This record gives sequence, C-alpha cells and structure tokens, in this order.
Amino acid sequence: MLSCKKTYQDIPFAHRQHLHDGHCSFIHGHNWSITLTFSCHEPDANGFVVDFGDLKYLKQWLQEHFDHACLINESDSEGQRLIAQHPKLFKAYLIPNASCEGVAQHLYTIFNPMVIAHTDSRAWITQVEVEEDRKNAAVYQPD
Repeated sequence: MLSCKKTYQDIPFAHRQHLHDGHCSFIHGHNWSITLTFSCHEPDANGFVVDFGDLKYLKQWLQEHFDHACLINESDSEGQRLIAQHPKLFKAYLIPNASCEGVAQHLYTIFNPMVIAHTDSRAWITQVEVEEDRKNAAVYQPD
C-alpha cells in the first residue's frame, strides 16, 4: 500500500465543549491544521496516490463549512438556541462532537467518500489528524 499526506493549515474556527466543567465550555477559537493521509494499492498514471493539485474540492469544503465558523455539538441545546436567535451573528456548523477527536472523525466521514468518488475507488483516506493551535492533536483512523 502507498500513502501520502496533505495538510491544510491555519484554518480559523471556534468551538465549545458544552459538557466540560472548565474553560472549554465557553466558545473559543483556534487556528486549526488538518492533515489527511491518503492510501492506495496502485498509483495513478503519474505515480501519485492522489494528485495534490486535484484536491481543491476538499479545500473548498473546508472554506465553505469550517473557515471562520463556530462548531456546535448537536446535543448542545444552548448552542442551538444561540444559533436560532442570532443566525447572522456567526457562521454555525452543527457536528456530532466538536472536540478535536470528534472533528477528526467527522471529517473522515465527509472526506473519505469524496476521495473515493473522485478517484473512482482507487484511493481512500486512512487517517485524519486535527491540530488545535499546533499544541494539541487528535487522530482518527477507521477500523
């Protein structure tokens, strides 16, 4: 199996951990980095796992959904009330789990089918790493 990685850096977005008993329960932001690991059994005609120049659809998705957004847990009723009361105050994105770990897992569920479709099932994502401000990171790898 061959693998390669692509990193999207300095993506500004906020989140909150509504069940946390400390400062993480407040809406706060980070500059995030997202590293995707792609794999395949056979490279394309150029010898690539994926052509980095052809991944614009992933960057576009990140810009549309995460760039300058506020990620709110789907179970956060206060966060959802805030969104409903102030729909033009900020760009909200509902997610099952807004932790680093949850963001990594969520991005895998979004991006892996996209990569499989764009490569005609030749390549897929084997790992998503999410970093908060280059200090904390989480990795999601499917079973």
